[in-house]
Amino acid sequence: MTSSEQNTPPARKDPWALPDVSGLVVGVLGGTGDQGRGLAYRLARAGQRVVIGSRKAERAEAAAAELGNGVEGAENAECARRSDVVIVAVPWEGHEATVAALRAELAGKLVVDCVNPLGFDKKGAYPIRPAEGSAAEQAAALLPESRVAAAFHHLSAVLLQDPEVERIETDVMVLGESREDTDTVQALAGLIPGMRGVYAGRLRNAHQVEAMVANLISVNRRYRAHAGVRLTDV
Repeated sequence: MTSSEQNTPPARKDPWALPDVSGLVVGVLGGTGDQGRGLAYRLARAGQRVVIGSRKAERAEAAAAELGNGVEGAENAECARRSDVVIVAVPWEGHEATVAALRAELAGKLVVDCVNPLGFDKKGAYPIRPAEGSAAEQAAALLPESRVAAAFHHLSAVLLQDPEVERIETDVMVLGESREDTDTVQALAGLIPGMRGVYAGRLRNAHQVEAMVANLISVNRRYRAHAGVRLTDV
């Protein structure tokens, strides 16, 4: 090795060189709720194989039949077992119990938490800070054998479910501890026309991303909109 070679820094990896995720099966826990249904529909419409989960298999199967596009339905544990990547889209109130109950089925999986801990009062929506710091960090604490990322927080369930909407012009902020995992989630987000996954830090930064949904709810109510987030100069 020459002295010039020794002084040459390694080539920086292109942040937009994302993996091929076409062969992955994506599970959506809470796939019968608005957000879960919307994500399942968009990913399946983009050609991804999707399994939605519910506490009752019959409910998941009925929702899958309505969504079409090859979406399958199963009870939560079976959904987790059959999937390579599992999106958690359950209500905040059921987050801890649902995740904890699936520790064995989610072991070794990439788990993507999109739950927003929010409360509501007469002033509107406000963020809740879990003891672990965020919903994503709570999931990571409950799933020590899984790899947990956070993403898909700022998406309008109305737009996701509307078959007349061809493109959803928004960015998805992706957080996690492993570049391989965040790249995978970014690639999944990028399958949806108009959408882009952008790395936004480690899980310890998930709280403010989850909390921003309270601001978006206020925006949407004032302007009667379905606002998302766009990051500039990236």
